[in-house]
Amino acid sequence: MTKVLIPTDFSENAWNAIAYAIQFFAHEPTQFYLLHVSLMPNYNDKNLATNSIVFGRNEVKGVHEELDLLEQKINEIFPRSQHQFQALHEFGLFVDTVKNTIKMKEIDFIVMGTKGASGLKEAVIGSRTREVLTRIKCPLLIIPEKAAYSPPKEIVFPTDFNAYFKSKVLLTLAEITAMNASKVRVLNLSRKEPSLTPTQVKNKNYLDDFLENAIHSFHFDMSTDFEESLQHFIEEYKIDMIAMVAKNLNVLQRIFFEPRVAKISYHIKIPFLVLHE
Repeated sequence: MTKVLIPTDFSENAWNAIAYAIQFFAHEPTQFYLLHVSLMPNYNDKNLATNSIVFGRNEVKGVHEELDLLEQKINEIFPRSQHQFQALHEFGLFVDTVKNTIKMKEIDFIVMGTKGASGLKEAVIGSRTREVLTRIKCPLLIIPEKAAYSPPKEIVFPTDFNAYFKSKVLLTLAEITAMNASKVRVLNLSRKEPSLTPTQVKNKNYLDDFLENAIHSFHFDMSTDFEESLQHFIEEYKIDMIAMVAKNLNVLQRIFFEPRVAKISYHIKIPFLVLHE
């Protein structure tokens, strides 16, 4: 059984992530853990509370009522779901609590909602999601606020071929593609004429061999504007999901941490699958 952790602050973004996840794993036996994290009641260091990425204080009774209402909403909207759900309320710092839960519950995936960027210099993902992405080594599915579920039949996999991906990372990608009979579009975006080094050629060939049982293709695009080229590619191939490896820092940095989002819509519509070794 697949075990999925969904942190929630009871916002619309968090609900959108839950709804997406239920549909995404519709045909897989899945145990969902709905986790709300509260700061310790006697903790008063506002600076640490801000920088450590924690949810605000809530009385225990109020949180339990919210979790009960959340489970009721799930049962009403997805009455035929065969999934199992368990609500968790923990006190502590957000990232530390997520780490502990992953270990204790042997989590396979984390699913998180995020508001997404809507203007220049905004963060593509929220601070909580960024902390999880950079500090926790577990496959992470990021669901933007306006992402409506559709089976991910077309997945783009941006890479510069500089990183060697271990089989554990690619196995997760292979599992996702098998679940949905997805096509994987491996995309190399370069500011100059693509001319791969021997190392890049080796990594590309390894990726090609690993994906031999999946429908896949390689695409090369020379452009000085990474995000605009990616946006055009997503529109041309009707991409349903962006997959990337956390180890591929160059690609990760350009997508998440150096946003130039004018006229770019994929930040708020397309789910991101971030894979870890």
